[in-house]
Amino acid sequence: MNRKTDNDVMKTMSLYTCVFALAWILLGSGCASFLEENPTDRLVINNFYSSRQDAEAAVSATYQQLGSLYNRLMYNLAELPTDVMKNGLGMPNAFLQDLEFMRYNAENTFIRDMWNNCYAGIMKANAAINNIPNVTMDAGLQSRLIAEVRFLRALYYFNLVRFFGDVPLVTRLESIDDAMGPRISKDQVYEQIIQDLQEAETVLPLRSQYAANEEGRATRGAAKILLGKVYLTQGNFAAAKNKLAEVVEHESEYGYGLHSEYAANWNTETEAGIEAVFYIEYKKPPLPSNSEMGLAGPKYSVPGGNIGVASSNEADIPTKELWDVFDENDKRRATNLRYEFFSLIENANVLSSIPLFGKYWIDGLVAVDQCDINMHIIRYADALLMYAEALNEEDESPKAHEVLNRIRERAFGDSSANFSALGKEEFRQKILDERRLEFPIEGHRWFDLVRSGTFIRRMKEHSAYEAGVAEKNKTDIAANIKDYMTLMPIPQRELDLNPELTQNPGWN
Repeated sequence: MNRKTDNDVMKTMSLYTCVFALAWILLGSGCASFLEENPTDRLVINNFYSSRQDAEAAVSATYQQLGSLYNRLMYNLAELPTDVMKNGLGMPNAFLQDLEFMRYNAENTFIRDMWNNCYAGIMKANAAINNIPNVTMDAGLQSRLIAEVRFLRALYYFNLVRFFGDVPLVTRLESIDDAMGPRISKDQVYEQIIQDLQEAETVLPLRSQYAANEEGRATRGAAKILLGKVYLTQGNFAAAKNKLAEVVEHESEYGYGLHSEYAANWNTETEAGIEAVFYIEYKKPPLPSNSEMGLAGPKYSVPGGNIGVASSNEADIPTKELWDVFDENDKRRATNLRYEFFSLIENANVLSSIPLFGKYWIDGLVAVDQCDINMHIIRYADALLMYAEALNEEDESPKAHEVLNRIRERAFGDSSANFSALGKEEFRQKILDERRLEFPIEGHRWFDLVRSGTFIRRMKEHSAYEAGVAEKNKTDIAANIKDYMTLMPIPQRELDLNPELTQNPGWN
């Protein structure tokens, strides 16, 4: 084996800064060195995995990485370059402006952050999967912990392969060189994702089998629903239908259902209820809180530019088109998009001049860092809409219409909608439109448009619409968008550090 200098090692490691983070988490400050003296490219993790507490800490670290992805970064990439979200006056960041106007490139820091944070989660999962089996502990708990990190590794890889296509496939963490290497076919990456989820679903408990203090952990139902989403993304509609049916047709067994009120999903008393499949549990400080309240909250659009809530900066706002496509009788509109906010200065409600996102706002808080609303990664409504889509693709229209009507009934208070006049293709578009109304600022839209093959067309339509009703310069979206933008560019920094990586077509 060729010996590397410390400088060589550090350069190699820059590609995946996650390995540094993992070392600090797993080794602690008491270790004398991050790397062994001989060989120089081995992580010192053997001594860490010596007890049940160590194994649980490693799994917790893998969960913790979700916060780096879903506390806004996911919205930046899966909502901002779509027809549902744009930058407000409180966000002059050039890289975010580039995402909104479809002029981003391989130097975009948010695209690089998505790549790095996903691999950080994968590395933590790999370390846990490869070392927890060696810990002397209760066998049942041991199997469950491994299943949890298999679920998480699958989720991290699923995000990577959807954004970037072919990516390096790393399932070990013994050598720094494991973090390097060429891109692997997305089909092989999907095979690993499916294998992880299939193994996880056979071991993970039902949500009812977790203790009350084990909030937000991966469950059997979550693994099955995520696997259904993977199949749907691949276009394997028969497999998606069958896998989702295992949960939807037995939802009471899994503890799932729809809240009678859409807004209950963002009420701190009910948010972890029957519709919560997989989520990030937020608390009030000093525990991690939800920062999206401040990013979406009012500032410039309210009278005086201030309602007395510290750090509310109106950075993430909805498009005009999103407001316009909502039926005025759709009960979801008031939760997703709101004009009215309570002013601590006026001690009364005031009106914003534009609609703002409302899911993560709590009236009456004096500071946005007090927001403890959870982030949903998978809601049960997603399972239902995916199931309806798969049923439609498998020519089971009556059943598909019935499932969609569950979502529509909650939205409009009426289950009598008749879709029988819609053909297969028209109902497919109906599902896609319904997902836009159900999931704004939940991190689904870019993926939905890309996998349905409608991204380029839809964004050109959106460009013309926004230019006509809101901002004339939105014509730039149609001018900038290219057919190859159904994949994100491989971050340039990663290409510079890893000579085996190649760029996605069109981004060179």
